[in-house]
Amino acid sequence: MNEYALRRERLGHALEEAQLDALFLPLSSDLEYLTGIERDLPSFGETAQAHAWLAGAFFAPGHEPVCLLPRMFAAFHLRGEPPRGLVVVDEADDAEQALRAAVHALGPIRRLGIGQRTWGESVLQLQRILAPEQVVDGTPVIRRLRAVKSDAELALMHEACRMAEQAMASVAPSVVPGVTLVELLESVEHELRKQGSRTPSFPTHLFTFGDKRLDSGNQSGLVPLKGGEAVMFDFGAVHDGYCSDFGRTIVCGEPPAGYLEAYDVMLAAQEAGREAMRPGVHAADVNRACREPIEAAGFGAAFRHRMGHAIGLDVHERPFLSVEDETVLEAGMTFTDEPSILIDGRFGVRIEDVIVCAEPAARYVNEYSRAPVVN
Repeated sequence: MNEYALRRERLGHALEEAQLDALFLPLSSDLEYLTGIERDLPSFGETAQAHAWLAGAFFAPGHEPVCLLPRMFAAFHLRGEPPRGLVVVDEADDAEQALRAAVHALGPIRRLGIGQRTWGESVLQLQRILAPEQVVDGTPVIRRLRAVKSDAELALMHEACRMAEQAMASVAPSVVPGVTLVELLESVEHELRKQGSRTPSFPTHLFTFGDKRLDSGNQSGLVPLKGGEAVMFDFGAVHDGYCSDFGRTIVCGEPPAGYLEAYDVMLAAQEAGREAMRPGVHAADVNRACREPIEAAGFGAAFRHRMGHAIGLDVHERPFLSVEDETVLEAGMTFTDEPSILIDGRFGVRIEDVIVCAEPAARYVNEYSRAPVVN
């Protein structure tokens, strides 16, 4: 039995426990987790197809998944082998009839789970056509399955981390006076593609916190860097659907006053968070441990972020390493460890690595040096 089949078997048991007759998942990371059907790359504007509302799959205990796709997606966007039992709905087909026929074998669907990211149009159509007695949020069921990563998943995430690290190693020497953040961003994304990343795992972001804040996402990203500016990199790669999320800070020229001291505090915070992460600990307590060295050094107001977030097929997953999250952590959960110190008008410093929850403390998935870099 392959890994996708094992995941679906676990899902079947979880659906029985949740008393769900079926679960509908649209094209998404959840569907990719269970079937291997890759998500399409997102675009700025909406892309539309006939019958796009039914694109996805139904999962029911004791049954193989029932997958329906519009012809346009199946013909031009489906990567790899089509899933077993795929129902392709042509533009001229009666989509309602196709749906009814496809799910007939699943039996009565009185209680239907829906993935949280399902389009409203899809939910309305499924309610109208299938008329379940109850429609509920099905995401918590699969979220529990996805939270703990297998050895195979960790290997894929390690490769995604390696891609990001190689990009950083290639671009780091270019952080010199005169270069722009936009030029550095383009170099990072070029290197990611050279390493085999399908896409950046999120929009690549470079920024500074000097006397004039520069940001690769606006016009200030075209302003040449001056000596003494600390450039923060935040980017990630994608390998076989799995994400990395990586960050380093590189000083362009002589570091500003107080920078190296703040860097040491940030490293202490990252290590404190890693050491606090182990099975049975609450996510909020790990976040608190990460914050303590920064607050003790007087930089509490400059730590504006949380310690991190879970990561896997999505670059941001739950649970969060944040003040409000009381999730009890389990071995094999993966998170970012990303403390930062951002001081307006002076400098910013941040680092980001992926760690996996384990005994006696979390271990790094990343291997890149954490030492300060000054060009």
